[in-house]
Order: sequence, then C-alpha cells, then structure tokens
Amino acid sequence: MSQRETGLIHAYILDGEGGGQKIDWELARTWKPGEGILWLHLDYEHPETQQWLKEKSGLDVITQKSLIAEETRPRCAGMDNGLLINLRGVNTNPGSDPEDMVSIRLYCDGERIISTRRRRLLSISDITTTLDRGDGPKTGGEFVSTLAYRLTDRMGEIISNLEDAVDSMEEEIISGSGKSYRGKLVELRREAIMLRRYLAPQRDALARLQSETISFLSAHDRTRVGEAGDRLIRYIEDLDSCKDRAAVAYEELTSHLAEQMNSRMYVLAVVAALFLPLGFLTGLFGINVGGIPLADDPNGFIEIALILVVVVIIQIIIFRLKRWF
Repeated sequence: MSQRETGLIHAYILDGEGGGQKIDWELARTWKPGEGILWLHLDYEHPETQQWLKEKSGLDVITQKSLIAEETRPRCAGMDNGLLINLRGVNTNPGSDPEDMVSIRLYCDGERIISTRRRRLLSISDITTTLDRGDGPKTGGEFVSTLAYRLTDRMGEIISNLEDAVDSMEEEIISGSGKSYRGKLVELRREAIMLRRYLAPQRDALARLQSETISFLSAHDRTRVGEAGDRLIRYIEDLDSCKDRAAVAYEELTSHLAEQMNSRMYVLAVVAALFLPLGFLTGLFGINVGGIPLADDPNGFIEIALILVVVVIIQIIIFRLKRWF
C-alpha cells in the first residue's frame, strides 16, 4: 500500500544538518524522541490520518481537532510545550484561482512536526526538495520559520501580476481603448479583496508567532518570521492599492462611457430640435384638404423648401446665441 493510500504524504527524520531521511508509516510509528526531529505531512481527510491523530499521536483533543478541521483561519497558539499554527498559501495548482487559498495546519514541539493539508502546497514541496538536497531546515523552529517565509514569498508573484494587470487596464482606459474592461476590473477587485481577507489574519498570526516564548524558536527563526510578516504587510498594502486603483479605474471608465453617451444623446437632441419645426411645417402643408397655400403654384415646392431652409438658419442662430452648441 502506497503512502498516499494511508494518508501519509511525506515523512522525514531531520538529521540536524539540513538533510533528512525519508521514512514510511512503519518507521514513523516506531519513532521516539531523541532519534531526530520527526516531520509527518498528512492528508487530514484520510480516515487513517484521523484515526492516528486521535489514538496514536498523543496530542490533546483541541490540537487533534485543529489539525483535521475543515474550515480554518490563520492563527498561532501555544499548546503545552508546542505551537499550533494555521497558515494559508496562494493556490498555484493547475486550473485553480489564486485567491482560493490553500490552508496548512501545523503542530510543532521542537521534537516533532505534524502538518496536515487537503490540497497540494508548493511551499511544502520546496522544503522537501531542500531536505533531499541537504540544505533544508535543521530544527523545528527553522522548519516553522522557513515554511512561513516560503508561503509569504510565493504570494509575491500573484500580487505583482495583479498590479501589472491594474497598470495595463489604467493605461488603456486613459487612452480610450479599454471600453470592455468593466467586468475585468470588477473581477480583479474581487480577487484583491479575497486575497486581503486571508492575508490580514495571517499577518496577525505571524506577529503572534514571532512573539511566542517557545524554546525551540531561536533569535534567527524569530527574525525570519518577522521578515515574512513585514513582507506580508507590504503585500497587504499592495492589495489595498490594487483594490483602490481598480475602483478608481472603474469609476473613470464609467465616467468615460457616461460622457460618450451624453455626447451622443446631445447630438440626437439637437438633430431632433432642428427637425421638429420642419416636421411640423411639412406635415401642415401636406394636409390633403382644399385651401392649402401654394397648392396651385408651379414654384410652390421651391418656395416651401426655401422657407424650411430659413427656419433651420433661424434655429441655428438661436441655438448659437443661447450657447446650446
């Protein structure tokens, strides 16, 4: 039976030198403190994972429930001699929206690291790659700080793409070629709002993690968590800027469209005003009853046409005097 079929995604024993030995469920079950730092990365939806957490993990009930909870919010809390951390990363899985963020739940007590997830997270793949190379985390604290840093780092490209999209749309709207961007601007603003919704509590979680008095978090680990938190604050500010700029661009686009519509309606109104008396006169002279002036005059059509031209000229003069156009 493969590891995925048992709910185990990755299992390593960290050697304290940056490397790690990849192990299976059997070795993970027999691990004892002092044999190296154990890292288990599990699929929390798998029944065997849930059973192991409840019966074999030795964790308290609150931690167990937190590791298998369906809905989570970014947070950091001290649990006995360990840390319970919930964080989120952008969803870079194929066919997924970045704002549909992937959550990871993690417990670390310095000797053992237990992380759970439902969907694939590339930041975890980054850590396994560094462990296989021999330059990965050496301690539990370094593992936690590395994960926080990599989760934050991967958000940069997504947010940069949002900023580039806003820049492009703003330029095209100003140039008058972005008339079809109303729906795109609304979608972009929604994406920025959704990302910020999850990043704001994650900022608070990293701040709490940096301030936790846990022995396995070194000064270097806290500094790295602080750097991740500072970068996250900048990303949140960038998202606020994207959201506001998208709203301004939407208003500008709406204003341009309204001006165009008003201009066209104005032209139509002027044309209608010019032709209103002409229509009245032609209708009046077109009545098929006796006594119509010029009915028997061979030059009647020309005379009527001249009258209409004079009426139009008079209207134009009046409109110009009143500054209607």
